[in-house]
Amino acid sequence: MRWLVFLLLLGTPAAAVTCDDFDHEGKSYTACHVDAAREALRLFHADEDGTVLGSFSAVEATLDVEMLSFAMNAGMYHDDRAPVGHYVENGIEKMRVITTEGPGNFGLLPNGIFCVNDGSAQVYETLQYVDLQPRCRDATQSGPMLVIDGALHPRFLPDGTSRFIRNGVGTSADGTQAVFVISNDPVSFFEFGTVFRDYLKLPNALYFDGKVSRLHAPSLGRSDIGFQLGPIVGVVDNGMD
Repeated sequence: MRWLVFLLLLGTPAAAVTCDDFDHEGKSYTACHVDAAREALRLFHADEDGTVLGSFSAVEATLDVEMLSFAMNAGMYHDDRAPVGHYVENGIEKMRVITTEGPGNFGLLPNGIFCVNDGSAQVYETLQYVDLQPRCRDATQSGPMLVIDGALHPRFLPDGTSRFIRNGVGTSADGTQAVFVISNDPVSFFEFGTVFRDYLKLPNALYFDGKVSRLHAPSLGRSDIGFQLGPIVGVVDNGMD
């Protein structure tokens, strides 16, 4: 019997993503931890015909035998759902880097860029990204930065009153870990930033969006629906260890 159990365990696919709910400073959040060194982390925006996907189910429909073990909206977009800032998918740049200050959260400098390669993922502050010019297989620009080299964005206020459901991503210093977080309660920028700085202890983190924030986490039985999305980040899992 023990050998049977052992063989069954061997045949059980390892979880591609670990998602969990937690509380921080009295607010509820969900985090999905991705091993960027091992997992197939990708960005999605449009199909081969150029039609914007806009939803997690539409992304899954483009896959063959694979499935999405995690997905989240990944950056701000215009009314036509085109990315507001820099966007690269599978090595093809679809939108240039925006370095100027502007209206809205995107233009609340410093903002940043989430860069994905086979085996790594990093959040860069935008001017650092321009200076270093890292090669990214996939990249999406959003803003503001939440955490920059271990410090909160300088314009976040501890007593800020603007609160929304918010989502974003933080990365480890070595680029092997990416942690995607969505708040389950309305939170301020300051409150959201402290999740990455104090609870997750990640050196850099980037805000994706608010109000339209969505999470697809099958391991939690969760797949949010709502507004049509622009860029989407996800982990493609072939079901094999």
